[in-house]
Amino acid sequence: MSLKVYNTLARKKEEFIPREKERVSMYVCGPTVYNYIHIGNARCYVAFDVIYRYLQYRGYGVTYVRNLTDVDDKIINRAKEEGLDTKEVAEKYIKAFHEDMENLGNKPPQIEPRATEHIDEMLEVIKCLIEKGFAYEIDGDVFFEVQRFNGYGELSGRTLEKMRAGERVDVDKRKRHPMDFALWKSSKPGEPNWDGPWGKGRPGWHIECSAMSSKYLGMGFDIHGGGHDLIFPHHENEIAQAEACAGKAPFVRYWLHNGFVNIRDEKMAKSLGNVILVREILKKYGSNVLRMFFVSTHYRSPINYTEENLDSAAAALERIENAIQNIDYLLNKSEEIAGTAMSGIEGFEEMIKGVEEKFAQAMDDDFNTASALGAIFDFIKEINLFLEESQKNLSEKSRYLLKEARDKLIKLMGVLGIKLGRKEVAKKLPGELLDLAKSIVGQAFEKEGTALGALVDAREKARREKDWTKADLVRKELGKLGFILKDTPRGCQVIYEEK
Repeated sequence: MSLKVYNTLARKKEEFIPREKERVSMYVCGPTVYNYIHIGNARCYVAFDVIYRYLQYRGYGVTYVRNLTDVDDKIINRAKEEGLDTKEVAEKYIKAFHEDMENLGNKPPQIEPRATEHIDEMLEVIKCLIEKGFAYEIDGDVFFEVQRFNGYGELSGRTLEKMRAGERVDVDKRKRHPMDFALWKSSKPGEPNWDGPWGKGRPGWHIECSAMSSKYLGMGFDIHGGGHDLIFPHHENEIAQAEACAGKAPFVRYWLHNGFVNIRDEKMAKSLGNVILVREILKKYGSNVLRMFFVSTHYRSPINYTEENLDSAAAALERIENAIQNIDYLLNKSEEIAGTAMSGIEGFEEMIKGVEEKFAQAMDDDFNTASALGAIFDFIKEINLFLEESQKNLSEKSRYLLKEARDKLIKLMGVLGIKLGRKEVAKKLPGELLDLAKSIVGQAFEKEGTALGALVDAREKARREKDWTKADLVRKELGKLGFILKDTPRGCQVIYEEK
C-alpha cells in the first residue's frame, strides 16, 4: 500500500511521492520563544515527531528542519515585562523548549535554524520581491503587495474581498491593500535591529520561514507542517513570498496541519489565557501518557483536554505495559514449564506477523495513529489469550513467540515515540522477593522468577485446599512488592505495578 497524506492545499488525500525517491525533506514551524510551551503547542511537535519516525520506519532518509523564531513583537514585549534583553529572553525560552522536547521524547530535528542568524537570507528575498514588483517600501517599512500575487488565498480558500486582518496582521492605512503584510519593520527605540537597504529594522514573521526553509531544503520540498492556525496568514504568506521571488511553483509539495487541543470547547492558546504548560502535565502523567493521549486521536482532528481523557490514555497505556510485563513474568517464572505445542499456536504466530502489516496500513492512511493503536489493542487481546494458555504449558515454541510478540509491541509503540522497556518485572525487588518466598514456601531460591512462580503456585495450592488465610497472605505480601494477582478461568496472571 502506498502512503497517502492529506494535503491542505489540494483539500484531499494524495499519494505521497517525495521529490527524491528515498529521501524526504520536511520543515515544521517552530516556536516563537517568549514563553513556556503548552500542550496545544506540544501536540504539533509530537504529531510531526511521529510522522518523522514513521517516515524513517518506512525506510526514508529524512531531512527535518524546525526553526526557532527568536525575534518578534512578543519577545520584545516579554523582555520589557521581565526587565531583560531580548536575547536573554530568547535564550531562556529556547533552553526551556529544548528541555520540554527532550522530556516529551521527541527526536531533535537535524537542522534548527534561528531567525536572527539568517537576516542576510531574508534581506535577499525581500530585495528580490521589490525588484520583481511584489513588494514596496514606505517610510523604512517594506510590505508584500498581495494583489500582485495571483495565487494568494489558495491554501486557506479565502478571497481577498472576504479577507479581514487576522492574527499578527496590523491594519495600516499606508498599505495598498489591508492584507498587505510586513516583510521588513523599521526599528523603534530599544528594539533589536539590523542594517537594511531601507534603514535599520527587523524582519517580519512570515519572511523568516520562507527564507530559512528555502535555504536548507530548496524550492519544491516535500512536507511543510504546522498547526491549523498557521494556515492563514502565516503559511499563505510563505507561499506568496517564496513563489513570487522564485518565479515558479510549488514552494511545497504537501502541506500538513494538525488540529487544535481544546479546553472547555475553546482552542487552547496563550492569547485566551487557558493554557496548561507541558512541563506541569509531564510532572503528573509523564511523556508516555501524554503521547498516548495525542496519538489516540488522528493528528488532523481536534482533541479535547480533560483529566478524564488523560486518565483514559494512562489506562490504555497500562494495558500495553501489562501485556509486556506479563510476558516477562511468564518467561521468568521458570526455566522450564513442561509442555507441548498448543492448539492455536499457528494462529498466534500469524497474528504476530500480521500486526505490523495492519499497523503500517493504518499509518499509510495519512498517519492514522488512532487506527494503528486499534491494531495494537487487537494484538494485545490475542497476547492475553495466549498468555492464559501458556500458564501451565509453555513450550519452547511458545516461549519464542512470546518474545517475538513482546519485541513487536516495543517496536511499534516506538514508532509512536512511546518507549516501553524490556522490564523483567520479577527482578525489581530481588532480595525482598527471595525472602518472602523462603518464609512462605519454606525453600530457598536463587532465581527471582522461580521464587515468584513458587509463591503463585503456593497460593494456588492454598486456594485448592481452601486455606484462605494463606492464600490471602500471599496476595497481600506480593501486593506490597507491587505484584498484583489476577485470577482468570485459565489460571493466575501477575501484573507488576511499579511503586
